[in-house]
Amino acid sequence: MSSKELQANKMGVMPVGKLLANMALPVIISMFVQALYNVVDSIYVSQVSESAVTALSLAFPVQNVQVGFSVGIGVGINSLLSKKLGEGDREGANRAAGNGLVLMLISVSLFMIFGAFFTRPYFEIQSDVAETVEGGILYTRICTLLSIGMFVQIFAEKLLQSTGRTVYTMIIQGTGAITNIILDPIFIHGWLGLPAMGIAGAAVATVLGQAVGAGVGVYFALRHNPEVKITLESLVPHKPTMNAILAVGVPGIVMNCIGAVMNFGMNQILQGFAETATGVFGVYFKLQSFFFMPLFGINSAAISIIAYNYGAQRPDRIMHTVKLACGTALGIMAAGLVIFQLAPDLLLGMFNPSPMFLEIGRVALRTISWSFPAAAFGVVLGAVFQALGNGIYTTVVSLCRQLCVLLPVAYLLSLSGNIHLVWLSFLIAEVASAAVTVYYFRRIYKKKIKPMLA
Repeated sequence: MSSKELQANKMGVMPVGKLLANMALPVIISMFVQALYNVVDSIYVSQVSESAVTALSLAFPVQNVQVGFSVGIGVGINSLLSKKLGEGDREGANRAAGNGLVLMLISVSLFMIFGAFFTRPYFEIQSDVAETVEGGILYTRICTLLSIGMFVQIFAEKLLQSTGRTVYTMIIQGTGAITNIILDPIFIHGWLGLPAMGIAGAAVATVLGQAVGAGVGVYFALRHNPEVKITLESLVPHKPTMNAILAVGVPGIVMNCIGAVMNFGMNQILQGFAETATGVFGVYFKLQSFFFMPLFGINSAAISIIAYNYGAQRPDRIMHTVKLACGTALGIMAAGLVIFQLAPDLLLGMFNPSPMFLEIGRVALRTISWSFPAAAFGVVLGAVFQALGNGIYTTVVSLCRQLCVLLPVAYLLSLSGNIHLVWLSFLIAEVASAAVTVYYFRRIYKKKIKPMLA
């Protein structure tokens, strides 16, 4: 076997433990850097005002939907492309990449329309504080009208992940995130002779960082990914290919949209107590990303490995991947639980908190973090559903977690008048969704994995 063939087929021959580490670690590192950017961004914005922090919290659902579309389509590309490579179908792999790029560009157009026409009504129905509304509108318009960098960056990352070259994705995400971190204070506070732009500066730094990441990603995809070639022919819409991408990707998109609806709903519930509570909720999401983003890195690597070996009919490697991924994910989330329990004041202290902010946030972090271990299994088993073409299971689990259970329970607990009880809804929702996840995993194992063992 030549060195090129070995690289192309390492997902089928490399020891699973080494393969998962080889593919997941670069993604985990890059996502950790991305999480660091998210926190640093909010730290700088918190120095502007508490209303600016709240504006970012209210903008988060829109950003979550953006990420949902880009990553959802990206995962669909990743899954189909890995499967085609596992089957030895290079033409099908190229078509998956080309049609995936078309879907990404369509998504960019949709968000540009939202940014141009719908940001003001979106914020005005959530807050009547002028500083919060105007700051949120400015930030969101910049991030949506100039979102092409994010979509192209994630597209390039997924092409590289599908062939096992995750070290390049680490460089791509790291470059974009570090660019953001460097530019944030320059634009927000007006360093180097530039005017202070406040919250708009955070948005400008974000889109410039994404553009840099996209440029690096395109270079790596063209220069170092010989298994996949995007040609004019591959860009021609092909209904079966697009359907296959969307079959896996739409559940991921819907899942993130569900998350956006959950964030929107929780913001409305928390606004009933105080705008500060909404800010706390946004900061919690920034902090938890230190643990959830690496978890999604494991998820992404597992999807590629499982999809490849499903195409190659290797059930032993599929199950080995699932077990190792679950164990690693549990370790990461257990570390998150311990840190949130022992050091909430230290974490919140980075955001220039008022006494009220600190009081609400301390209880929020300690209460919500009890849901972390159950989330570890849910995310990893969700990768199995997506890799085996049953992304709808992931959607159902997400519906149970974030809409069918979380919001109703949060609302009912809010009727007590005690904001601290509202945070218990996260734990209740996670336990309920874990039960549904186990049920679906047993079902997909019997239908698709067990028959391969015969």
